[in-house]
Amino acid sequence: MKEREIVDNIFYVGADDKDIRLFEGQYHVPNGMSYNSYIIKDNKNVILDTIDQRVTGEWLKNVEDVLENEEADYLVISHLEPDHAYNIDTLIKKYPNMKLIGNSITFNILSNFFDVDISDKKIIVKEGDTINLGKHTLQFFMAPMVHWPEVMVTFEQSEKILFSADGFGKFGTLDADEDWTCEARRYYFGIVGKYGKQVQDLLKKAETLDIRMICPLHGPILKENLGYYIGKYDIWSSYKPEDNGTLVAYSSIYGNTAKVAETIANILKENGEKVVLTDLVRDDMAEAVEDAFRYDKMIVASSSYNAGIFPPMEEFLNHLKGRNYQNRRIGIIENGSWAPSAGKGMKSILESMKDISIVEPMITIKSTMKQGDVDKLKQLAKEILV
Repeated sequence: MKEREIVDNIFYVGADDKDIRLFEGQYHVPNGMSYNSYIIKDNKNVILDTIDQRVTGEWLKNVEDVLENEEADYLVISHLEPDHAYNIDTLIKKYPNMKLIGNSITFNILSNFFDVDISDKKIIVKEGDTINLGKHTLQFFMAPMVHWPEVMVTFEQSEKILFSADGFGKFGTLDADEDWTCEARRYYFGIVGKYGKQVQDLLKKAETLDIRMICPLHGPILKENLGYYIGKYDIWSSYKPEDNGTLVAYSSIYGNTAKVAETIANILKENGEKVVLTDLVRDDMAEAVEDAFRYDKMIVASSSYNAGIFPPMEEFLNHLKGRNYQNRRIGIIENGSWAPSAGKGMKSILESMKDISIVEPMITIKSTMKQGDVDKLKQLAKEILV
């Protein structure tokens, strides 16, 4: 049990899923996924969130090992998404005297998932409310739309631990040997990215707390250099570019548009620019979205298709729009044999976003790249680097 102890009498009881390949049915997770759950043992024992059905057995054993035949007095429900809430009814059956702690929206939504009578089990908390467990005191802060309306975070006052729900989470199991920032960024923009204002509101609340540790519902517990992680969330949620550089994202049918994208990427590199080249047909879409938010400039290059945009590019741009992409300089390249149409479509989607500066000239390629086209690409590179 000691190996599960984070600090005295606060325990990690989550589990890793190393077999999952698609998280939420869309995000590739080559290094699996962690589902985190916690227990505080005191005069009153509290479980903070349950876990996904895929790892129920391991999680239940962890809970039993930590509680050591004691009762669970409370369950804190931070977030009702099934990867965290699937086993609420499991705990209700196992600990029939246990009370459920949530906000009013929590209990409005909970009945959508579970057909169970909890009328005598509800403890409804509001912003700033506290519950004393003995030596530990829980304080609750609402985090609506980060990234569901019922989300709240819990601050344990004695150890100064923020249980941050999906905030500060990342893809990957806890033993994955990978950079936190890359997979946390991909996670953030894929799942939370639309709700930057709401994340900013939550960060303002966090500023008032003396946080010494962050315990998210996915990914590692953060114990050191918390300013770094909070700083990343501040950048991401304010839609500021994180790095100077250009994402060149392309969708190519037969390879001709790919050659154009590779050419302008090389031109940019020759001018000292940091460049990421992404094939939207073959590369991970979530990583392309992540890179679009990471860098301050982007060039999109697409084949024309059915009098519009080749679908992978259209999907990519709609992902950006749905996540409030903004504050970037964009160059556009289209390709078409008899009636190029991708440029108009891409420009229309981009112009619907906030504070997007579209760099002229828009480049039109007729089927294959000629020497004159290379000269135009050099001009576009010059303009986007201004």
